[in-house]
Amino acid sequence: MSDLENRARHARTLLLNQRHGVLATMSLELPGYPFGSITPYTLDHAGAPLILISTLAQHTKNIQADAKVSLTIHDATNPDPQAAQRLTWVADAMPVPLDETVAHARYRAYFPRSADYLNTHDFELYRLVLVRARFIGGFGRIYWLERDEILVANPFAQSEADIVGHMNDDHAHNLKAYCQAFKGISPEKVVMQGIDADGFDVLADEHPLRFTFDQPIATPDEARAAMVRLAKAARQSLARA
Repeated sequence: MSDLENRARHARTLLLNQRHGVLATMSLELPGYPFGSITPYTLDHAGAPLILISTLAQHTKNIQADAKVSLTIHDATNPDPQAAQRLTWVADAMPVPLDETVAHARYRAYFPRSADYLNTHDFELYRLVLVRARFIGGFGRIYWLERDEILVANPFAQSEADIVGHMNDDHAHNLKAYCQAFKGISPEKVVMQGIDADGFDVLADEHPLRFTFDQPIATPDEARAAMVRLAKAARQSLARA
């Protein structure tokens, strides 16, 4: 893997592992100044962040006047913020049409409580269409990344709903075992939310968790094999405990 591919992968990993960032918009109230706000996000199947924002919010009014935004994401688990990885996603914020049902469904899967908001006229889904990304991987590791370097399409755009439904309906016990063996927790309820080439996400008693595959996958058969390997590893780990 080249250095460019490696740093782009690190940037995507950070993007996939976090669930919120600081959204900066161009202020209407104070022209010429940026306005920052905390915003949850998930990714669409093209790899772009989706955000759900209220038409009453200041940042939405700013976006409606000027679509230029940035979303800054950082690794909150690192106690040293200067050494932590961070990514600034410079983008144009574009409304997602209601007939893009897959994008709306994916956001709801990651933020179930948003269903009530999406059913009102006060909230709208936006896509942050990348212009350029700035990734800081630590001291001395600072890069600009172009769209074709960091954007990777989700290979499960057509099959994600079937895979997620199958895991939730028939393999909930395995999802719990993954949490016990690899995250050290024993949740009452675990729901898979989505899957991509690099891993999958769950809600464990309302707490988001991410599981990363040993290597990228691209087909439903590879997803099935990866889940079987994880289940076997989880059983072995729990048996040794």
